[in-house]
Amino acid sequence: MRAAAFLYPWDVVGDPDAPARLAALGVRQVTLASAYHSTRALTPRHPRHRIVTAAHAAVLYPPGDHWQGRELRPYAAGDWAPGDAYGEAAQALRDAGLDVHSWVVLAHNSRMGDDHPQTSVVNAYGDRYPWAPCIAQPATRAYLADLAAEAAVRPGTDTRGTELESCGWYGLAHLHAHDKTAGTALGEAGQYLMSLCFCASCREGYEGEGLDPDGLAAAVRHALEPVWRGGDEGEGRQAVEKLIGAGRAAATRAWRERTARTLQETVVGAVRAAAPTGFQVLLHADPVTYHCGANAGVDPAHILSVADGVVVPCTGGPRLLEPFAAHGAGRPVLAANLTVVSGMGGSPATLAADAARAADLGATELRLYHAGLASDADLAHVAGALSHAE
Repeated sequence: MRAAAFLYPWDVVGDPDAPARLAALGVRQVTLASAYHSTRALTPRHPRHRIVTAAHAAVLYPPGDHWQGRELRPYAAGDWAPGDAYGEAAQALRDAGLDVHSWVVLAHNSRMGDDHPQTSVVNAYGDRYPWAPCIAQPATRAYLADLAAEAAVRPGTDTRGTELESCGWYGLAHLHAHDKTAGTALGEAGQYLMSLCFCASCREGYEGEGLDPDGLAAAVRHALEPVWRGGDEGEGRQAVEKLIGAGRAAATRAWRERTARTLQETVVGAVRAAAPTGFQVLLHADPVTYHCGANAGVDPAHILSVADGVVVPCTGGPRLLEPFAAHGAGRPVLAANLTVVSGMGGSPATLAADAARAADLGATELRLYHAGLASDADLAHVAGALSHAE
C-alpha cells in the first residue's frame, strides 16, 4: 500500500541529510506544506535548530503578484520559511526519488481574523473566532479558491497532486496556544451549536432557509445554558434536534452543508483549472457532515464525485473509512491518516497492524503524520512497518 509522510519545508531546508532519511523510511511520497497555519514545531534532527515558531498563517513560497490590491491575500512567511522554502525543499526531495504533493491549509487563519475581523465566524453570543474564516462570505470564498489554486500547483516543483486541509467549516474546536476552553465539556451537539456562525452572510443564509437569525441565536443560547452548568447535552444529530428543535436543526444543517459543498466544488475546480492533466486532488475529510475542523465534514458520495479521494483521520481506529468505502466506485484514493508521533498520541509501534485494519475497511493508501516531528525511535518503527508491508 502506497505510503506518504507529511513534512514541513523547514524539516528539509538546511538539512542535506533529510531527503535520504525520508526515502530510507520506505515512503514513496512526501506531502509537503505549501500554505500552513501558525504553529510551534519540533525539529529533532535538524543541524541548525530544534524549535521552529511559525508566528502566523502563511504561504511557504513567494505569493504571486496577482494578489496586489486585494484586501484578502496570503501572508508571506517570516524567517521560519524565507524565500521559496517550499520550492527548495520540494526539489531536494524529488532529487532523492520521492514524489512531492502539496499540503494546503485553507479555512484556518488567525492572522486573517486579527487583521480582518469581519471575515471570522461569529457565534450566537457575538464572540468572534479569529482562527475560523467564515466560508459563507463571498470574498472569503474567492480568496480560498485562489489560494488553493496557487498553493497546490507550484511552478517548477513538478508536484503531482495536492491535499487540501480545512476545506470547509472551522468552528470552536481549535488547538490554540494556551487554550483554556475545556473547563466545561462540550459533546458533539455543544460543539455544533458553538460553531454556528451568525455573521451577516450566515444570517442571510438562515433567512433563506426560513429561520429568524435572532430567534435562532436566542434558541442556541437557551439550549446551551444547562451545558454551562455542567449538564450533558447528548451526542449527535438527535441531540441537536432536541436542543433547538428539529426544524431549526434541519435548516441550519441545510445551509451549512450546501455552503461547504459548493465551496469544495469551487476550490477543487480552481485547482484543476490551474493544474496539469492527471493532477490528483484529495481532501482531508470526516464523513459526518456537521463536523468542523481540519478534517472538514463532508457527504462521502458527494465529495468522491468532486475530488479524487480523501485523507481520513484513523488514529484511534479506522471506522471513519467505512462511509467512504461504501461510495468507492471508480477506485478513489482512500488514504488512512495515522499519527506516528508517540508524544502526540500516535502508535508507531503498531503501524503495521493499524495499516492492515485500515486496508480491511477500504484504505488504499497511508498518510503518516508527521515524519518531521517524530523521534528517531518512532521513525525506526515506521521503517520496520513499511518494510514488512513491502
